[in-house]
Amino acid sequence: MVMRWEAFLEQVQERGEYASPEEAERASRVVLALLGAHVVGSERTELAARLPEACALVLLNPLPAAEPLTPERFVRAAAAWIEGATEQTARWDVSAVLSVVADAADEDLMRRVLLQLPPEYDQLFGRPQAV
Repeated sequence: MVMRWEAFLEQVQERGEYASPEEAERASRVVLALLGAHVVGSERTELAARLPEACALVLLNPLPAAEPLTPERFVRAAAAWIEGATEQTARWDVSAVLSVVADAADEDLMRRVLLQLPPEYDQLFGRPQAV
């Protein structure tokens, strides 16, 4: 069953300790747009199918990434787009959103998504991989 938008935002708001659903929504839209620019093909489509429609639309319609971003550059990019964010708060924002995304996906899908991303994204998703 696909998660409702309100439930998605509630989880992001709780994990990100945001004061309002609007803050959670702002962070979610930025992070999902960045993620959508880096995950392609059937993995992006499958991930979108497990998320609320509003999330799926953002994930499926990104501007393509010019190059893969390291996790650090992904966080910096999020900081640039989230009003008032610093790199430290953006890391928190990214992890709050991506951990909810990871919970919506199963282990196989997350493994395939992580294979498309540079090393160490597993940390941002809250899914550190055993070495």
